[in-house]
Amino acid sequence: MKTKKLALFTGVTVTILAAGATTLAIQADESAKSSTAAASTAEAGPAITIYKSPSCGCCQSWVEHLEANGFKTNTIETDNVNEVKQANGVPRDVASCHTALIGDLVIEGHVPASDILAYRENPRFNTVGLSVPGMVQGSPGMETGRKDDYQVIAFRANGQQSVFREHKDY
Repeated sequence: MKTKKLALFTGVTVTILAAGATTLAIQADESAKSSTAAASTAEAGPAITIYKSPSCGCCQSWVEHLEANGFKTNTIETDNVNEVKQANGVPRDVASCHTALIGDLVIEGHVPASDILAYRENPRFNTVGLSVPGMVQGSPGMETGRKDDYQVIAFRANGQQSVFREHKDY
């Protein structure tokens, strides 16, 4: 009789332990899913709106560079990018082929995603925006095989400019 009671007790204990383990596994899985969702949201980069010509391939390549670096992009194709530049205070001497807005910051041209993030984390300049003037070979979106040195320029509303970063010696 004791053997049957022990076997029954052991069977009930095993069932309870298995049910408890299953509950813990489900809770752990839900917790992991919540953590993953929170991490994905936290890792999602900032939202950026890009104004570009519908026919510009290098602009689209820059958008893809931003997306690959976690930015949430909204692309607006327009035949009048210059109007966007003027409305956002982009000086002619720092102009490029597309203009983007990330909050109050204007991003002009092929600025690397890492520079945008670095600037936003530690804004050392009181500026309107950042720019890679022109269309520099080797900058993000302009990967054609040739790599030129270039600077990322911080520009102010009063026209003053400073070098934010230099990209040399690939």
